[in-house]
Amino acid sequence: MRKIILLVLIPVFLAACGPDSQETTKQVEVADTLLTNGKIYTVNPQQPWTEAVAIKDGKYSYVGDSVGAATYVGEGTQIVDLQGKMAMPGINDAHVHPVMGAVRSLYHCQFPIQSNPDEVAHALRGCVEKNPDSQWIIGGQWGSAFFEQYEIESPRAWLDAITGDIAVVLNDDSYHNTWFNSKALELAGISHSTLDPEGGSIGRDADGVPNGLLFETASRMGGKAVPDWSAEQYVAAVKEVLRMAAAFGITGIKDAGAYESAAMVAYHDVDNNHGGLSVHLAASIRTQYGHRTEPLDVSELERIRDRYASNHLATNFVKIFLDGVPTPARTAAMLDPYLHDDVHGDQFTGNLHVPLETLAKDLIALDANGFTVKMHAAGDRSVRVGLDAIEAAREANGFSGLRHELAHAGYIHPDDVPRFAALDAVADISPILWHPSPIIGAIVSALGRRGELYFPVRDLLDSNALVVAGTDWPAVTPSANPWGGIEALVSRRDPTGVTEGQLWAEQAVTLEEALRIYTLNGALALRLGEVTGSVEVGKSADFIVLDRNLFEVPIDDVGETEVTMTFFEGRLLESREGEVPAAQ
Repeated sequence: MRKIILLVLIPVFLAACGPDSQETTKQVEVADTLLTNGKIYTVNPQQPWTEAVAIKDGKYSYVGDSVGAATYVGEGTQIVDLQGKMAMPGINDAHVHPVMGAVRSLYHCQFPIQSNPDEVAHALRGCVEKNPDSQWIIGGQWGSAFFEQYEIESPRAWLDAITGDIAVVLNDDSYHNTWFNSKALELAGISHSTLDPEGGSIGRDADGVPNGLLFETASRMGGKAVPDWSAEQYVAAVKEVLRMAAAFGITGIKDAGAYESAAMVAYHDVDNNHGGLSVHLAASIRTQYGHRTEPLDVSELERIRDRYASNHLATNFVKIFLDGVPTPARTAAMLDPYLHDDVHGDQFTGNLHVPLETLAKDLIALDANGFTVKMHAAGDRSVRVGLDAIEAAREANGFSGLRHELAHAGYIHPDDVPRFAALDAVADISPILWHPSPIIGAIVSALGRRGELYFPVRDLLDSNALVVAGTDWPAVTPSANPWGGIEALVSRRDPTGVTEGQLWAEQAVTLEEALRIYTLNGALALRLGEVTGSVEVGKSADFIVLDRNLFEVPIDDVGETEVTMTFFEGRLLESREGEVPAAQ
């Protein structure tokens, strides 16, 4: 007993001499876990760096120096020596399609986005050989400029020569357009006589026969014939999402468009019947894609919200699509015309899916009923219309406290930049597109030099706008790894080193700003700013340890960061340290 008293009293005495001595005058609870001897970046401007944290019941009970932390040690406290490593809050990915990405990883026929025709053919032949009895092969992703770079007279016939009577559907890098072979077109009921749907188009040969390329709403029309995965496969996909999130240090996820029959059911099932979700997860209920003039049925969205909300699953979010993508498909709604091409002429500005009158009604009703709205807005015209709709909601409802988002928001007219802060609107940016890359090249081929003026992040921050970020995985990016995006926000260069140059270097941000965007700002997008996103007493202990100090390495090394430990609500999910090192 004497030895135990000495072990407790000595740290108390030492703490009384340290800068956190005020803690010794309070009665403290014994910590479940103590992490000490680290370089902890808190994302709290009042206390940016610290050495140690104590965790009790999944929350931080102490944030300070290692000496003061010793007062929280008791019988059963697990003590982890960080050995001088950098730690920080977990990443909050504010825009990702996690179930879609996991399904792709687990079940799709895959090839890299940069693949040329020979490489695509090689991948497809391998998938056919492995699955000779399959009726369908689903996969991708082909690059947005694939058919501009490579002359393929009939994409449909090209696939037929490789895949025979197996139906094949391949997604493009944006997941807005698809490539079908003849069997898939037949099963989808798309033929010479099929009319283009509003908001989309069917690629055709010279004689009018569908050539296999389906754009925007035509892609969705064809996709209705593609068989869905089973409930068990979707549960497996969610478990794969959780595994990858822990590996990358992601402790918060915002699904940017969750289907009820797939993602919502699987999330709810895992959270309640398969050990629980090990991330804070916000699911944006996906609404109709394509042209729409009727307001949304808010009562139906409320039904979905109330049916699936659970412990770690927030469902009071909605996704609305305002346009497509500014690639050669030319489906993003722009204020000024795209470059001339033979299909669209020289005055084409893209298509707006939802007119302002309808969108304003949606925003007013959703805001009044407690939904945060994420609007896909890739073009500057759709961004402006989205801001106009948010303005209508503010005028009708006052400032509700709900921060509605313009997702992608790569092109923003200078007059609209200050409106984000004025309306308490959020710019949701996509790291796959703010550095030189093949898809940027495809966008420039459609928009010209103005295509390089993408993502005015510096201007947004300087105007006091709230900026959040997400990987948008599996669109374009090969994984949900956030670290390349953090690097590129600062460098505006390709973190993989494949594409040379910088993309609008004047819009670079600091490393501190990039980390805040990915942590605390992301938590605000999940409506959990008071719960997570920074290392502060009382917040959830969502905590990651890194293999390098981001502030002590060249910015070009940040994208290669590996997470060695991930804690969610104080529970260790991932450790690449072998046995967790104990303090001496």
